Amino acid sequence: MRKLILILFMFTAFFGYSQTAKNTIQDEIDMEVWKPFKTAFETLDGEALNAIYADEVLRVTPQGIDTENTFKSGNLERFQKNKADGMSIALDFWFDSRHTNETVSYEVGFYRIGFSDKNGETNYSYGQFHIVLKKIDGTWKITQDWDTTSINGKTITAADLAKKDFLKF
Repeated sequence: MRKLILILFMFTAFFGYSQTAKNTIQDEIDMEVWKPFKTAFETLDGEALNAIYADEVLRVTPQGIDTENTFKSGNLERFQKNKADGMSIALDFWFDSRHTNETVSYEVGFYRIGFSDKNGETNYSYGQFHIVLKKIDGTWKITQDWDTTSINGKTITAADLAKKDFLKF
């Protein structure tokens, strides 16, 4: 009986430590990647956004596969145009799943981007993302970025995003 209690105690302690370590790593990722990502989007800072990505990134969107980092120049151009047009952006998201170890994290979630024009009219875009992060030289970086606005041929809508609360930083 004592052995069983000891085994259960050890298992519980290890599981608790493992979850705590994973949560600590995910908190670190939130502060190094997701908070700056949201800020860069909302301040239309393409350079800050691009700095969150690794030097070599696999980016996949409905428009195709980018292995040459052309999306980075697109970020700069798009944000410059948005600023010139008097547009503002609000980004909200939540995670559906996160699988993390000490050096790699695979994160899946949903996003809502609100585009407000200078007249105050807002249009929303909704989607799902799959992101691979790697710790490179001590810093978490996005190495793979996939997103889409539909799943199984069905457009993602506000109702899909209402399933969970958005993250607050």
